[in-house]
Amino acid sequence: MASIMEQREAGTQPYTGDEEKWEAVTRRDHDADGAFFYSVKSTGVYCRPSCASRLANRENVRFHTSGAEAEQSGFRPCKRCRPNEAALAQRHAAAVAEACRIIEASDEAPSLDALAEAAGVSRFHFHRLFKSVTGVTPKAYTDAHRARRVRDQIAQGTNISEAIYEAGYQSSSRFYETSNDRLGMTPTAFRSGGAGAAIRFAVGESSLGAILVAATEKGVCAILLGDDPNTLVQDLQDRFPKAQITGGDQEFETTIAQVIGLIESPTRGLDLPLDIRGTAFQQQVWQALREITPGSTASYADIAARIGRPKAVRAVAQACAANALAVAIPCHRVVRTDGALSGYRWGVERKRALLNREAGT
Repeated sequence: MASIMEQREAGTQPYTGDEEKWEAVTRRDHDADGAFFYSVKSTGVYCRPSCASRLANRENVRFHTSGAEAEQSGFRPCKRCRPNEAALAQRHAAAVAEACRIIEASDEAPSLDALAEAAGVSRFHFHRLFKSVTGVTPKAYTDAHRARRVRDQIAQGTNISEAIYEAGYQSSSRFYETSNDRLGMTPTAFRSGGAGAAIRFAVGESSLGAILVAATEKGVCAILLGDDPNTLVQDLQDRFPKAQITGGDQEFETTIAQVIGLIESPTRGLDLPLDIRGTAFQQQVWQALREITPGSTASYADIAARIGRPKAVRAVAQACAANALAVAIPCHRVVRTDGALSGYRWGVERKRALLNREAGT
């Protein structure tokens, strides 16, 4: 039988029959919470399917589409699973959402004790709860929010020092120590939008469609794939709004020819220097991608394990999506854990074509 998730994705409604609902009750299925409720004639109460109370006899159980329907039939809510209140997961999510609002509204980073007190739980329980809901610790969320405030202030023209203090940092040195991780570059370079950088580019055609290649004096900084050349050029300009971007000369045609050769035969590699721009974490991920042997694949979980961050699967996926060097940094070699193709910035069909070429099919 298809799983509940598979049924939902297929657009079919799970728990349609009484026997299916009873099976969900016997295994105390949290996925069934909200889909239906059940009442017990011998006790006069109604419960969620996941209720931890002792399992009732089947002949005493009735099913209801809502708590209101159960109450209209004369049943009262169970005091253990409290089916007339928001589900525990919803209450947890609401508590974490409130903590996030407190963090975002505070001039200084609130302490873990203060956040836990506001949520009405212990310090230890709150830390675990926050991470389970958001995927990051309260401190990591606070740091990311303050870094975002700095980025927004700098982008609006605020003095860098003022932006750092307004974001709640006690000293500028603490921010500068990790500025490359938080901004992807130094604050001055971030504010300049690439000012002073000279970037040459050219657009060509490959068997996978339009291709844009751009390079600084350090090396190739962008390989973009798509259907519309103008869209690719706009993407490059958005990345470096204040850089001096010019069309490549005849000598640059050799560079784009080499990149097109890589697209047509991705196993050959690219014998050109790269100007790889990203945070420290992104560069860790991208280096791991470059170590995947042509013709083979790895999952996001594999990459997370390789860089020593096994729980950062979602962050690995985001780093793959941020890659601007198609094929040279082979994010097309990353697949789902079951081997199925996942999303690809330049289209899943291009990803499939690249993998087929590497496999010789």
